[in-house]
Amino acid sequence: MNRTPPLVWGLLSAGVLGVSFAGAILQHVDEIPPLMRASWRLQITVIMLAPFAIWQYRELESEKRSKLFEKRTILILFGSGIALAAHFGTWVTSLDHTSLAHSLLFVTSHPIIIVIGIAIFVRKPKRLEVYGALIGLVGASITLLDAKSDGEVTIYGDLLAFSGAITVVGYIIAGRVLREWMPVFLYAVPVTLLASLILIPISIFSGEETSALGWVDSELLGWFLLLAFLAGIVGHTGLNACLRWLQPLTISFAVTLEPIIGAFIGWLLFDGNIPQKWTWIGGFILISGIMMVIKGGELDGLDTSYE
Repeated sequence: MNRTPPLVWGLLSAGVLGVSFAGAILQHVDEIPPLMRASWRLQITVIMLAPFAIWQYRELESEKRSKLFEKRTILILFGSGIALAAHFGTWVTSLDHTSLAHSLLFVTSHPIIIVIGIAIFVRKPKRLEVYGALIGLVGASITLLDAKSDGEVTIYGDLLAFSGAITVVGYIIAGRVLREWMPVFLYAVPVTLLASLILIPISIFSGEETSALGWVDSELLGWFLLLAFLAGIVGHTGLNACLRWLQPLTISFAVTLEPIIGAFIGWLLFDGNIPQKWTWIGGFILISGIMMVIKGGELDGLDTSYE
């Protein structure tokens, strides 16, 4: 019987911690308008992940190389890039309009969205999926009670974060289709690059007055580099490496802790506010519901590279 090496649990912890830093840092660098902030983060991630993609391309069999340039593959990649741009645009904007805890809770609720989609388009959901989705929605509703007493929490901001959860489903579905044969970085790099480029004209038309490549000489460059390294390299690469030893279900469960860890990071390192009473209660119920959905439908292999 193969035993999981003890260091793998450390790698899993580091991966979850890495992706959990994303929200706190993105909220901290709010001097940069949200859409361009999202584009900068994605641009730097592309640069960091590109060497891995080049290596995977060189190792790829000729048959799979040819599939990279097929019309179907390109269309799916474009659709995924559009979804990722919409995800980052709405989520990063939400960080300017609601609390960090609420933003993370709502943006990580995409398993519930997937269950709803499955019910409409694919099959009858399993009982545990249904119960989990209903419990999750109840928990989400309870967290909104803090919007009445805590000026930091707004329904508008929560809706933006929830929109981020809806739009990222397109990225996840596209990844499931292409990742059956396409290596992870060969999928992530072109999609991330496309998303970063899409956000630039949207940012300009929205009136954001920030250069598309302003991160090159920005005083905040260090934060963006740290963000891309922690979320993209430590988080994404670490979690994918864990798949060699751990079940995807285990990793999916671990990633549901991101709202709690992320909110703690924001409070500890960036003077963020402590979540209010209803956020704690509703957030616990929401996370429990998400875990039930993951367990019930075995929504494994959820790609975390968008963090």
